[in-house]
Amino acid sequence: MKQLKENNFSERQKASTNAKSALLQKFKSAPKADDPAMVAKRAERAAIVAAREERRLERERIREEQLELERQEAEAQRILEEQLKAEEEARLKAEAEARKEEDRRLADHLLAIEVEKKAERDRRYAARKARRR
Repeated sequence: MKQLKENNFSERQKASTNAKSALLQKFKSAPKADDPAMVAKRAERAAIVAAREERRLERERIREEQLELERQEAEAQRILEEQLKAEEEARLKAEAEARKEEDRRLADHLLAIEVEKKAERDRRYAARKARRR
């Protein structure tokens, strides 16, 4: 069990003074800014920071290269799609022209048949008229 001792004002004041002096002693014994160990530590930290920055720049450069590659791939894909679309339009246009030409030939053929039928009717009519006379 912990022994309780009575702390009066003077004891508390003495403990406070001792704590302050220990803290002051700690800061006085700390290495100075121009101490070789501190200089080496700062140089090491600066090297770490520089290496970190270099890695960040490398990641950024790689990311930009990837974005550029993606942009180029997207552009190539867009060009390919435009070419395919143009080819499809040309094919559809050629099919439409072929259908129109086929429709014209069919219309010409039907017209020729109608002309032949009319000529046959006219010949039969003329023959009938000739027989009546």
